[in-house]
Amino acid sequence: MSQDEAEGTATADATTEGGDQKQEETPDAQEQRQKAWAARRDLIEHAPSFVSSLVKRDQYGVSGGHVQGNVIYQFGGPSDTLSGPASGPIPRAEIEALAAVFQRCPSFDEALARLRTERVVVLSGGHATGRRSAAMMLLLQLGVERMRDLEPGTSPAALREHLDGAAGYVLCNLATSRSRPLRELHLRSMREQLERAGGHLVITIEPSAALGDVPSVRWEPPPVQDMLCAHVTQSVGAAAWADLCRLAPVREFLEREHRPDEIARFAQRLVALHRGETSEQELVAHGQADVAAQVTQWLTGEKPPLLDKAFLISLAVFDGASYAVTAELGDRLFALLQKTEDPDEPPRIPVFGSTRADRLQLARAEGHMGTEVTEWGAVEQYVVGFRDRDIARLLLHEVWNLHPSARPALVAWIKQLAGDGRPLVRTRAAAAAALLAAADLPSSLALLIEPWADTKSHGAWLNAANALTLAVLLKVPTVPQILHGWCTGENKSRRWTAIRAYGLLGPVLHEEALQSLLDVAGQQQWDEEEEAGEQEEALQLADALELLLLAVEGPVLARLAEHIHDDHTVRDHALLAFLHACEQMEEGSDRPLVLGWYARAAADDTPEDREHLLTFWRTALNDRAHTSGALSVLRDWVRIADRDPASEAALTALLPALATAPADRQRIGHLLRTARGADGRIPEASTRLLAALPAA
Repeated sequence: MSQDEAEGTATADATTEGGDQKQEETPDAQEQRQKAWAARRDLIEHAPSFVSSLVKRDQYGVSGGHVQGNVIYQFGGPSDTLSGPASGPIPRAEIEALAAVFQRCPSFDEALARLRTERVVVLSGGHATGRRSAAMMLLLQLGVERMRDLEPGTSPAALREHLDGAAGYVLCNLATSRSRPLRELHLRSMREQLERAGGHLVITIEPSAALGDVPSVRWEPPPVQDMLCAHVTQSVGAAAWADLCRLAPVREFLEREHRPDEIARFAQRLVALHRGETSEQELVAHGQADVAAQVTQWLTGEKPPLLDKAFLISLAVFDGASYAVTAELGDRLFALLQKTEDPDEPPRIPVFGSTRADRLQLARAEGHMGTEVTEWGAVEQYVVGFRDRDIARLLLHEVWNLHPSARPALVAWIKQLAGDGRPLVRTRAAAAAALLAAADLPSSLALLIEPWADTKSHGAWLNAANALTLAVLLKVPTVPQILHGWCTGENKSRRWTAIRAYGLLGPVLHEEALQSLLDVAGQQQWDEEEEAGEQEEALQLADALELLLLAVEGPVLARLAEHIHDDHTVRDHALLAFLHACEQMEEGSDRPLVLGWYARAAADDTPEDREHLLTFWRTALNDRAHTSGALSVLRDWVRIADRDPASEAALTALLPALATAPADRQRIGHLLRTARGADGRIPEASTRLLAALPAA
């Protein structure tokens, strides 16, 4: 059983039929708690659209566009073979129509420069942010007349064989996964073929796609105003736009982020207004007010029936996730709502009721075949989501604030979701609690987040931490103060919750998070013989520091290094966090993250990071409590280096830098001479690394 399954099962077992979690947790459940880095990965991969590529190293959300729904990869099929045509021509009329309104931007210019010199460019951006349009315009800027769309299901390894001589190719949503990432080797092979044929290729990917060692250009669409102006002036001229852009509905529209297709539709309404075909009042009726009216109609009208209302609420929580999961859990919510509405009438759920198409039409939603990424690989799913990105938030807010009779059923349902064995479902339960906190913080805290934090279940604590993390991202007032109070308070389970949330929030408020964690660390004493409860609290703190260290890197490393020699109470927590971080691998490979960090620091001539990393290693190797763990990590790295040249190159630089003192040189030399691979033999890389050590 995987860790995710184990924790999910443990949490589910602690959940009663009504959704309340028991206050005790079995020792086995506690031992099977999910590792911090794996839990962070689940939050990134399964959070809803408002989070996007959450807790990634350099961003929260998407500043230039919008990522719809669950973090997914688009696949054309389950295997590397193509079931249909490998490519198809892009109509010239489509290219010309796009060229008339397309606007350039800094990320476009960056991608163009790379495409011009390298013939292949990878464009990373959110769904429906105009990546395909940008790809076609990149090729057009290079004078490409004939363009072809490549099948998205083409695997990275099979791409070269489909570059059959056309001048330009567009491949949207390249199929990647942890087990088959896009690598530099694939790009070199494609570049060779394109140079031979005189062609160019633009690949678009989701922000979370497995890229291996391949550089990409982050696609940030042009400002909404630029795109809207281009559409309007192309139809009615610049003078008309100068008048239209001053209208209140237009100014309001420009204050929010919109997808390119939404901008095009709004431009059509503006053009109609200029031509006298509609009124300004009718223009105002569109947009947010129209969405809010639709939500109110769904919830208060006789139709749709309660079963479909429950589906709509479920879709608001699982926007962008699997239809099957959304419908399954919507039926469960219906049973709870029916019990509130008519306790004497048992819920009747038609097994073969509404069709999927009918439900999506009712919800103003759309679906497509996508693939949910799991720890076992890619799983093909039919993914559904609202067409209008505001509906999910508005729907949950209105249910929570304007229909309080639904609260008991909704709370019980979300608690059931939190105890589900599926990471996606548990993550969406936390996200729902965060959205409800944005609508009514005191109630969400009292009914959902605090009960999770006050149990003795690691799974429930994690739900509370995730909910508070997402609430901070939603800018819910006073949540940062709540986190600080919990982190420094006496309630141990709430302290754990706040500690984990601070670890996740590193890229947003790392200084505040790190200071709070250091304050807690300074109050604790490290003792290998301490009681299990105190050991557990030390591990929790190390988990949070590990997340901060890997997410923020340099600033956190430098701050922790200040305490490595002169603050014993912080030192041991920092060393444990560092060694835990050294065990984490890059996404889609078994290359150690910290080893890659050291290689970058050495290659980029950033002496601060390099020296701080060396300081941590030397301290860990010479600390009685951590020497064994440090040597174990290095032994694993040597085994990895035997099959990964990049890791071996990094170790060739790292180990001599560590082996300057006689004791360290002797310790590392002994490790290299005694290391054994899975076959029981000394790795060949071990011999080469030993030769690179300085002489005694």
